[in-house]
Amino acid sequence: MTRSPVDLRPARWTAAVAAACTAMLLGACGVSLDAPSGTSAGSANAGGGAHAAAEAAPTLNPALVAALPADVRESGRLDVVTDASYAPASSFGPDGRTIIGFEPDLGAALGAVLGLKVTFTQAPFDELTNLVAGGEADLVMSAMTDTAARERTLDFVNYFTAGSTIVVQRGNPAGIAELGDLCGRLVAVQAGTVQVDLLKHAQSNCASGKPIRLRTYPTNDDALVQLRTGRAAAVLNDYPPAAALTTDPVTGSRFQLASTVQYEPGWYGIGVGKDRPELRNAVQGALQELIDGGHYGQVLRTWTVADGAVKKATINAGAGQP
Repeated sequence: MTRSPVDLRPARWTAAVAAACTAMLLGACGVSLDAPSGTSAGSANAGGGAHAAAEAAPTLNPALVAALPADVRESGRLDVVTDASYAPASSFGPDGRTIIGFEPDLGAALGAVLGLKVTFTQAPFDELTNLVAGGEADLVMSAMTDTAARERTLDFVNYFTAGSTIVVQRGNPAGIAELGDLCGRLVAVQAGTVQVDLLKHAQSNCASGKPIRLRTYPTNDDALVQLRTGRAAAVLNDYPPAAALTTDPVTGSRFQLASTVQYEPGWYGIGVGKDRPELRNAVQGALQELIDGGHYGQVLRTWTVADGAVKKATINAGAGQP
């Protein structure tokens, strides 16, 4: 199938996760991405990361800079694609074009270590892998779970861990507590995500004639609209975005977790083309430096996602995942 054109204009980073969740609820975020991204990890418009940077600022590592591919080093930039509908990982801020979250903040810090300007750009989730594999972007950083299937196309530098959880309407009118309660109900999820596979696996536990009625949508925001309007009984999200959604003062009045159970936990990975091992290794080294130096932990604590922290920046840790 021919891929539809993707707007690859850069986006800026600023604001806070509560505003992002509000924008997600309203479902009216524009994608006018014509402003250049800031790259200083200590910048005042680096989401919540400005405070983290003041405590453990990342510094340039000349050895890692020298290890970069020559074309990247000479360009002085890294182009990162993301689907900005997944707060607090990556989402649009209140201006409708600024991408904020712990991923842009970590990306800015990686750039500081590698001496590169890092630009995050919006693209549909199910297009991200092809954009990097085809050389139209350098990296994917979009709460993308590292799986064996995805490793056939990209290599992954693992930077976070999370499982899937069930989101329902506030008050849980359908009384959903676990995956088995989704049998016979309509469930909305974002296309191309591990939640699609999880629900397909769960079908085998449903009684005959009562399958989970799975519906996929281009973005997570689209899936949440189905839940908010009562057209779906539940949405499956990764746990950190679900927790942010259900505890935000605005969106939390509409949604809640069915439980705190996390299904099929796995690793988020920064996706890199398989033909670019030098870039992959430099990103891994920079991430490990952020972990060891404390800035990584500060960023995650700022965005209230420290429970998903990793101690080591691994490569392709999700090979055992389907």
